[in-house]
Amino acid sequence: MALFDELQRVCPRGKAIILQGVVAALPDLDTRFHIHTGLRLEHFLAQCAHESDGFHTMEEYASGAAYEGRHDLGNTHPGDGIRYKGRGPFQLTGRANYRSYGRALGLDLEGDPELAANPHTGMLIAGQYWVDHNLNSEADADMLTGITRAINGGLNGFADRKMYLDKFKQLGI
Repeated sequence: MALFDELQRVCPRGKAIILQGVVAALPDLDTRFHIHTGLRLEHFLAQCAHESDGFHTMEEYASGAAYEGRHDLGNTHPGDGIRYKGRGPFQLTGRANYRSYGRALGLDLEGDPELAANPHTGMLIAGQYWVDHNLNSEADADMLTGITRAINGGLNGFADRKMYLDKFKQLGI
């Protein structure tokens, strides 16, 4: 069975355009971020699935107004909260993060924040975040709690993340 079909089985609400972007990003995830073993990919996809509502969206549902004036996110200009709201499978948030990840990937995410909602680009951002936070080693040790804390800052949605991880493990990706 093709990976697209497997992803669709695990994430039935997933939009085809997003799932296609996930599949298209796999070679980059392998070569650029070394997310290539079963456990690494299973953990990575489980976190992406949770954060993107089962690959249903690449943009947070809230407006982003809650991030307005958040200097810790680099939102220093009027409208930054909405402009730099969460996008991509890990919900990249804040002007400073858009700038930082854009530089790391050679993209102008700060100038064109909508790029982060592109499924392929979003997966690259998530891959960069994964490597920046040394999550391959956490995945190698099968440490769902540590990965969840690194991505979420806590254990929000832990049961959902575990459910996705179990499903991806059953597929033996």
